Amino acid sequence: MKVIVIIEQNTDGKYFAFMDNDSLEFGITGFGNTVEEAKSDILLAYGEIKELFKAEGKPIPELEFEYKFDVASFLEHYSKVLSLAGLGRLTGVAQGQLSHYVTGRRKPSHKTVEKIEKSLHNFAAEISQVQFV
Repeated sequence: MKVIVIIEQNTDGKYFAFMDNDSLEFGITGFGNTVEEAKSDILLAYGEIKELFKAEGKPIPELEFEYKFDVASFLEHYSKVLSLAGLGRLTGVAQGQLSHYVTGRRKPSHKTVEKIEKSLHNFAAEISQVQFV
């Protein structure tokens, strides 16, 4: 079963990951100083749930995690490799506006979120075609 895990950055700079699924009888959360630590913590917590269910003789579904970011957390996480100026050129969203999303002063509209996501997916597809000679 595929479940969505939302990754958000807290105001203290640490990352929080949580399952977005109401159909299971349990929830899983993870924390870390980095996105990778939060993902690892989710997997650790899932392993603990599996052991508990096994000990109680209860079935537990095999889960596949799909990770999603809120826009501010994505921008912050990738800011070390993608500048806001570059993302502005790539997405057509003004650098200043992206900065407001990172700091939490503003939240992007659903339409803007889709625009950013589509632009990043198109860029990733283009980059995946790169070959060097």
